[in-house]
Amino acid sequence: MPNLRISVPFQLYLYFRNIMANISIKKVQNTADLLEFIKFPMALYQGNSHYVPPLINDEKDIWNPKENPALAYSQAEQFIAYKDGKAAGRIAVMINHKEEQELGIRKVRFGWLDFVDDLEVSHALLTQAVKYAREHQIDKIEGPMGFTNLDKAGMLTMGFDRLATMIGLYNNPYYPEHLEKLGLKKEKEWVEYEINFPEQLPEKIIKFNQLISEKYKLKVLNFKRKKDILPLVEPMFRLLDETYKNLSTYTPITDEQIRTYKEKYFGFINKDFIICIENEKHELISFAITMPSYSRALQKANGRIFPWGWYHFLQAGRHNDRANFYLIGIHPEYQRRGVTSIIFKEIYEVFRKKGVRYLETNPELEENKNIQLLWQDYGPVNHKRRRTYSINTQDWKDS
Repeated sequence: MPNLRISVPFQLYLYFRNIMANISIKKVQNTADLLEFIKFPMALYQGNSHYVPPLINDEKDIWNPKENPALAYSQAEQFIAYKDGKAAGRIAVMINHKEEQELGIRKVRFGWLDFVDDLEVSHALLTQAVKYAREHQIDKIEGPMGFTNLDKAGMLTMGFDRLATMIGLYNNPYYPEHLEKLGLKKEKEWVEYEINFPEQLPEKIIKFNQLISEKYKLKVLNFKRKKDILPLVEPMFRLLDETYKNLSTYTPITDEQIRTYKEKYFGFINKDFIICIENEKHELISFAITMPSYSRALQKANGRIFPWGWYHFLQAGRHNDRANFYLIGIHPEYQRRGVTSIIFKEIYEVFRKKGVRYLETNPELEENKNIQLLWQDYGPVNHKRRRTYSINTQDWKDS
């Protein structure tokens, strides 16, 4: 077993039970396998009111080089675990070569990790990840995570009783317990917050907004049409690079990623939920993207837009008291200068008109104090936490 903390008797028990249980691992090799891989958690969490299923076609696109630009510089494989002939878990393993070239980080990322509450199954899945790492002469595995910084990451460790979002992973409470029993250690920690917007903004916040806008000669952009946003898409992503470049794990966004996200997602974003601020030189210095929460719509759609999934999305966009924070970028020169106050005032005005009262932030690295300071004046409640786990392959024992 992978950790000396696990007793020898337990190792023997696990070894012999593994044989008796008839656990096998199958590599995803065709469309039918991939569909089973995608649908496994939907069956695992059936009846769970907090789990939010993804759209099946979106999940398929992740593994299509024509749809996912990260596959241009990454390699990946997917596996399904079976116990007594029945699907019992899944895992994907990835190597991001760009991360290695630009940051010098060599590791196998593992993600799409789901499993029944059976330690032998989780052990078999992670053994597959370790095996993959060893085959590529890599000494470390870490997860759950995707290919890049823009993918979902972090196993939920707090907030199991809260509704999941489109941009966060959901998992049962036993997941982190399994990984810790198997010897994996915490690598990175993320925090998420919920903000309850007031019925009315205090007068001092409104005055402070005016002061900051005048002092730094800032202007909030108004979009009359959705297509007016498209020229700002590339500056937004470049601003993300500036905002997060000092984080130890951040890799710059590629031109191909920008093109893909622009074509696939920006056409669906409501222009009213995008806030952009420029300086007197007409340079974009900050932006924020929020969206109505589509969690309930995704639950009702159950993985498919058709025949009725589109209707649930339409209704969620029109009538919703909850929104999710997707992306925020603030140029380092303007951080801690009150620019967040302007963003929140604009968001408040949009939310007030549309009946939105609650905002959930996206997962933020615990070390990213600059971003967390953005919410401090608005009564944030830390309602979710998540983390990635890692282990050195030399410390892992296969049986």
